[in-house]
Amino acid sequence: MTTASARPATPLAAWRGLLARPLASYYLLLASVGLLVAIGLVMVFSATSVTAYVKSGNAFAVVTKQATWAVLGLIGFWLFQRLPVRTYRALGTPLVIVAICVQAFMFVGGLMGGKLSFGGIQVDAQGIWLHIGSMQVQPAEFAKLALVLWAAELLVRKRDVLDQPKELAAPLFPVAGLLLGLVGYHDLGTMLCMLATFGALLWIGGVRLRILGLLLATCTAAILALIWLIPSDYREARLKSFWHPELDPTETGLQAMQSYYAIGRGGWFGVGLGASSLKWGYLPEEANDFIYAVIAEELGVVGCAVVLALFGVLAYAGLRIARRVADPFRRLAAGSATIWLAGQAILNMCVVIGLVPITGVTLPFISAGGSSLVVSLAAVGMLASFARAEPEAAAALHARPPGKWGRLLWAPLPPLPGNGADRAAPRQRSGTSSKGRS
Repeated sequence: MTTASARPATPLAAWRGLLARPLASYYLLLASVGLLVAIGLVMVFSATSVTAYVKSGNAFAVVTKQATWAVLGLIGFWLFQRLPVRTYRALGTPLVIVAICVQAFMFVGGLMGGKLSFGGIQVDAQGIWLHIGSMQVQPAEFAKLALVLWAAELLVRKRDVLDQPKELAAPLFPVAGLLLGLVGYHDLGTMLCMLATFGALLWIGGVRLRILGLLLATCTAAILALIWLIPSDYREARLKSFWHPELDPTETGLQAMQSYYAIGRGGWFGVGLGASSLKWGYLPEEANDFIYAVIAEELGVVGCAVVLALFGVLAYAGLRIARRVADPFRRLAAGSATIWLAGQAILNMCVVIGLVPITGVTLPFISAGGSSLVVSLAAVGMLASFARAEPEAAAALHARPPGKWGRLLWAPLPPLPGNGADRAAPRQRSGTSSKGRS
């Protein structure tokens, strides 16, 4: 007779056993992001190899640049994984000041065509791009991380008075509103991602629902003002083509229609990796905003589901980290960073399949673009640092510490529960008190 202990474990029991391991959040995070970056490099090569060969004679031109950015992003991941929580808390204010100054330069430069020269290096603001010599970056991507760190630190310091609107009015709402407005003037899609991140910070921090409702109404009015009061031909065209892109399939509805063709052509299993034809100049931004359409054409519904599942694992791991860490700053930063990455991915996918108007946001870790990839990997490094600081994870790492070279080359040991910043943990979880939700 077979005993209960001798029965084979079911897949569900085995999965629960894996999730019960102390470092489960850490490995889920690394596995999902690592696979997304690998898929991104493959799909960027597939989406650009033909056009790159036609333009430069080198099919690897674009993917080589993307791989270089990926290496820089991994360095950012490594550095951010090593930082203690006090460093993250100290970085918020200087980063948000720099972000506002850069966005102000982008705003003035966009209006006046401003160009500056520093030591022979020309700096030029053009729309959402900042050109520094031969390199171009998208400063709004760095503003996302700055907002997370600064607002999380401020909410932690004010956590006992978050029910008082005057405490939020100085300086949280004015500074965040200024940064969001400067970003949104040129890049409404990125501003929406930042707004969702900011809302997540307030929700996790325990801000009252009536204050959140007032903020939502104010932001809705501000977004409508940006759309209708500030002249922008491309925004108006995108809105007009959203409902009926087939009425102008060669101009304003081109991106949407070509995306639908790619999805329909891919079917369940796709036409095969590298076999897309719509990427040959028919689908605009095939390696950036609409790379998910190339995935749909070449890998089908199955490939799209795999990418969606990986983002689901990333979201689960990030929210699990936010739930399990003891330090309130880590909880706020982890939860909001997770909403930022997962929310941006969902927004991009919704654009591709036609559920929302075209916003211009990229698919994190997959779309071609250095600024997004580097900042996203740095944010994941922060999440990895927090995952190692989960009480059970920290205790397990201290029980069997890695060698000296392991700590030097990978990451130092996290503080034990109850030490350092973890002493600042609130008496109850933020966002669950009756005071914070009244």
